[in-house]
Amino acid sequence: MTLSEKQQALCTTSSWDFSTLSALFLNCTLKKSPELSHTQGLIDISAAIMEKNGVSVEVLRPVDDDLAPGVWPDMTQHGAEKDDWPQIYEKVMAADILVVGTSIWLGEKTSVATQVIERLYASSGLLNDAGQYAYYGRVGGCLVTGNEDGAKHCAMNILYSMQHVGYVIPPQADAAWLGEAGPGPSYLDEGSGGPENDFTNRNTTFMTWNLLHSAKMLQDIGGFPAHGNQRSLWDAGCRSDFENPEHR
Repeated sequence: MTLSEKQQALCTTSSWDFSTLSALFLNCTLKKSPELSHTQGLIDISAAIMEKNGVSVEVLRPVDDDLAPGVWPDMTQHGAEKDDWPQIYEKVMAADILVVGTSIWLGEKTSVATQVIERLYASSGLLNDAGQYAYYGRVGGCLVTGNEDGAKHCAMNILYSMQHVGYVIPPQADAAWLGEAGPGPSYLDEGSGGPENDFTNRNTTFMTWNLLHSAKMLQDIGGFPAHGNQRSLWDAGCRSDFENPEHR
């Protein structure tokens, strides 16, 4: 992916070291590899900025895997013959940054994106070493493409879901490209104007840098501060700001 002069300049003049960070992009396109994914085109911009800054980046298409429907960490333990989510989950947990990408269908994120959110939620009750929910200390964002309205609706849904399970959502954590309503060229099609769209490029750039800054700050302080948000202590009877004379 060739970055614009503005994007290149931001990478060149950066004084921050992001080389200790890792990022995972889940491209929730409905198209299996190696079919052309327009959402991948937008992901490529964000991923290129991260890679220019030394971030370890991986991009997956969950549609390439066998994800069983359900809200348990491993659905083979609940009747499914096969479930590739546990392998994806390992990559999710290894990443400081998670970006969910989706196209728009009937004004909504794809069915694959919905399934990914469901499977993220499946592990939301697990705890980290500090007794917080497992996703604490990680940051999330989303990228949306389509040629019908619904980008903000999809972003609202995805980002709400991510923060609900424990992700930190930075400012301006979403970006999108929309073509004309109805039939017309998609993002990577000739004449779409998508890759050259200044509004989309600006928002994608801002999202990427805000993800980097937030992830680095969290990493530098050892994760999200563990006080008043530890499920393990709450379950043990500690109520932070609530008196509990029975607890010893």
